Amino acid sequence: MSTHSATPTPTRVHPRRWTVLALLCAAQFMLVLDVTVVNVALPAIATDLNLGRTALTWVVTAYTLCFGGLMLLGGRLSDALGARRVLLTGLALFTTASLACGLAPNAAVLLTGRVAQGIAAALLSPAALALVTTTFHGPERPRALGAWAAIGATGSAVGVLLGGALTAGPGWPWIFHLNVPLGIALLATLPRLLPRPHGDAPPAPTARLLDAPGALLVTAATAALVYGLVRAGDSGWASTATLLTLLGAAVLYAAFAAVERTSRAPLMDLRMLTRRPVVAGSLLMLVATALLISFFFLGSMRLQHVDGLGPLRTGLLFLPVAATTAIGAHLGSRLLATAGPRVCATGGMTLAAAGCLPLALLDHAAPWTTLMPALATASLGLGAVFVTATTTALGLVPPHEAGLASGIVNTFHELGGTLGIALASTLALASPSLPPTGFTTAFTACTLLATTTALASPLLIPRGRPHPPGGAHGLH
Repeated sequence: MSTHSATPTPTRVHPRRWTVLALLCAAQFMLVLDVTVVNVALPAIATDLNLGRTALTWVVTAYTLCFGGLMLLGGRLSDALGARRVLLTGLALFTTASLACGLAPNAAVLLTGRVAQGIAAALLSPAALALVTTTFHGPERPRALGAWAAIGATGSAVGVLLGGALTAGPGWPWIFHLNVPLGIALLATLPRLLPRPHGDAPPAPTARLLDAPGALLVTAATAALVYGLVRAGDSGWASTATLLTLLGAAVLYAAFAAVERTSRAPLMDLRMLTRRPVVAGSLLMLVATALLISFFFLGSMRLQHVDGLGPLRTGLLFLPVAATTAIGAHLGSRLLATAGPRVCATGGMTLAAAGCLPLALLDHAAPWTTLMPALATASLGLGAVFVTATTTALGLVPPHEAGLASGIVNTFHELGGTLGIALASTLALASPSLPPTGFTTAFTACTLLATTTALASPLLIPRGRPHPPGGAHGLH
């Protein structure tokens, strides 16, 4: 133990930290928005660019795949090169890629732009969350993390509403063009406000080494997994092509774990996954995101293809879902302080399962009286789970590990969205005629997943309540 640990450096408080938090949340809101904003626009995009079901699925998953698959590399870069530098680089790339997506004349350009957006988001998001974690200290940190989680959960819901309005108005390219002025405004403002590194300690010799093989392996493994899930909708779950692809994904994940154990500067310190709060929070994030993104995808596709609604009405119908997600996140942040994460996660997932249940039992769910009330109820519970997951995983993370831990949490967030879309597409849209029974099957899977997670939460989540570092108590 070094002598420095006996004399802690006084915490520096950023005078405009809440303004910084608001701007970082705006950047994260833009990234989360782009996961769901395309859902309502998918039929219009498919018509204009002549996309089939598989290509249409990749319009969503190409973004979330690169976002989630490269998130750990983004967290590593944030720790090695500085969160401030990585965030601004990612923001500039995301703004440029959004412009390219909006101007795309064909599927190839659109998918390339979505890949570039995902790479940029993988740089921006962990750097932003690392800055939130290191800018706030003491009892302010849980409050800041709660605001961050609420923005993330709300952004997914608002994306569907905004996507419908833009698609029905100026057209689907504007779901991407909208990012351009916001990105430019953030690029003009953030450099003057973000805290600069103080250089109190030089980086370790391995800090600037990058685990490129690990990044490629985890991204390729996730791509193979998503492709296998999508392929199952066309070839069947027992087909040779599906099974070989899923087996290949498992082999690639195993290879990733082996590389991480021997790398001088691993992309993911596997010891981090021995910390129960990080594992519990990450798994909750994975499930909650998979469910919420599946709701938006299934709901928007059903309303337009089965019920015949236009994109604007579809987007407006998701307004209660956006509201209840935000309310759930707010209530969850308050419940965490009084009842603890076990109660909050179990209650939130139970509410999500109860909301899904009517959609699993009814083939013909009326939009106003059944479908949207059910999704709003389920989203209320998931909003609380998002806050629980973020606070559980990051509440005790020391500053020098903030980039890695935030990268892990955000990786599970985006992988949840990727896998949720792939499974929802396979279960609900495999038949060209889009029968309502396909949607019922998908919602049944969502109900079972939420129920299983609710039952497992008391065993998965440590006892106690998250406290900032230096507190007397914590998760254990």
